Amino acid sequence: MQTQFPSQLLERAVDEFSRLPGIGRKTALRLMLHLLRQNEESVDAFANAVSRARHEIKRCKVCNNISDTDVCSICSDSKRDRSVICVVEDIQDVMAIENTQQYNGLYHVLGGVISPMDGVGPSDLSIDALMERVAEGVDEVILALASTMEGDTTSFYISRKLASVDVKLSVISKGISVGNELEYTDEITLGRSILNRTPMKA
Repeated sequence: MQTQFPSQLLERAVDEFSRLPGIGRKTALRLMLHLLRQNEESVDAFANAVSRARHEIKRCKVCNNISDTDVCSICSDSKRDRSVICVVEDIQDVMAIENTQQYNGLYHVLGGVISPMDGVGPSDLSIDALMERVAEGVDEVILALASTMEGDTTSFYISRKLASVDVKLSVISKGISVGNELEYTDEITLGRSILNRTPMKA
């Protein structure tokens, strides 16, 4: 039975909250009732932070990571090892690897993985931009994609694209279970997988 709302404004807000991943209508209602109990300044600050994030956060022109500036803090950090690029699916993977504190190179965010069933092909990802970066001079490319069929397909596709390029190609070690997403892997296991990466065999 659908909940009866005493306010159309509340119902509309619950509808919007329930669009978020993992948020059902009951949780959305609890969140909205919590916000209604807060003072107006706190709620305005919350709404403003979300609005500013949506309108002002940019994509790094170099690696496609999210950033407050045109070039993210990782790409602009002169202390990072610029000879290594770690290729990941999305920004959550960058944050997961950074939390291990075991990697000091650069990143390249693909923005997804090849998935014909979902209508995602190579042209939908930032693979061409990766090829341009490698052509500018990189010693090693680490493929840190999830051990799923889509992740393996994407890794294979990139490896074929890089076959004629003089660059070392590595994959993270299989300490990560097949089918697991990087963002849900514990930091110790993920860190060891980066450190113990192995050459990729075509």
